[in-house]
Amino acid sequence: MLGRRAKPTVLAEVPAADGDGPRPGALGREALAAYTRLAGDLAGAGPLLISGPRRAGAAIGIAAAATASGQRVALLECDLAEPSLAGVLGLSATPGLHEYLREQSSPPGILQSLVLAGPASGRASEPLAVIVAGEPEPKPVALIDSDACDHALRRLRKAYETLVIVGPGLDEDPDSLRALAEQAGTTIVAGRRSDLPKRPPIEVSGLVLVD
Repeated sequence: MLGRRAKPTVLAEVPAADGDGPRPGALGREALAAYTRLAGDLAGAGPLLISGPRRAGAAIGIAAAATASGQRVALLECDLAEPSLAGVLGLSATPGLHEYLREQSSPPGILQSLVLAGPASGRASEPLAVIVAGEPEPKPVALIDSDACDHALRRLRKAYETLVIVGPGLDEDPDSLRALAEQAGTTIVAGRRSDLPKRPPIEVSGLVLVD
């Protein structure tokens, strides 16, 4: 039927983290194995945009798995309205993407390095590069849908083999989410099966079930 979206496929099923790991963002062996398979399947798919209720955890998992395989990886948080990545990973909350887009910080100033430990260290040749959202912005669409943001995404795509983007939630900031989806090669929704909407506001490449 014309105009009808195909039902997204389930790309991976991952056990939820218990939150008691020794390091922020640490992955158990089972979760790391699932994300490693997923990262391999998505290799060469272009920038990965992750939305959904479990978007931060899934983005960290994919980025960590790709880093552990020896790739140069950047993890970028574009959820400017409700930033969470800095707290999850134990990184500085500012400066971040928000400050860069307002010309208040330079690219070197917003890049933070996360050294993977335990099973996730794998064959990593360098730390995971992380750019957090920075100071919260209640109406971020003008920043996200801007030439400056497009330029930042292009630079990251050239500098890193894999770019993983933490986007806004599906019902949080649909205009920013659509703008980011236009720049992404693959858009993934992550969450518990019961929490995922039947009709996402954007075209979705696949689902990651985190239970």
